[in-house]
Amino acid sequence: MYLWIKAFHLIAVVCWFAALFYLPRLYVYHAQARDAGDHKAIEYFKTMERKLYRGIMMPSMIATLVLGIWLLALVPSFMNMGWMHLKLTMVVLLVGYHHACGLYLKQFAADTCKRTSRYFRFFNEVPVLMLVVIVICVIVKPF
Repeated sequence: MYLWIKAFHLIAVVCWFAALFYLPRLYVYHAQARDAGDHKAIEYFKTMERKLYRGIMMPSMIATLVLGIWLLALVPSFMNMGWMHLKLTMVVLLVGYHHACGLYLKQFAADTCKRTSRYFRFFNEVPVLMLVVIVICVIVKPF
């Protein structure tokens, strides 16, 4: 049972990260279209962003968290390990990043987002750094 839960947890993580990588990239293009006054593209990006956030990103995050908690319930001794504390810290930060993406989604939908495409290029790199830390924690278990 544990390996099945772990497999589905990993699948959910991959889906969640795919969306965490892609949505801010859409924000880059959305900001560029906004600055160029391309109203047709803006409406297209609003639709894509909403569908990605609601249809993939949110369900994947929920599945990741539920399955992760289930794994911890099956092996509570993981909570005695330093690497798990660092990993869970990164997960909490990722949930915050996820919700920041949701805030920008609402701002773009209302045409009130003032952030530049350059800002979103840097914003887009944040989950990469967190993924590196998480993978090192899980595979290497440095603490």
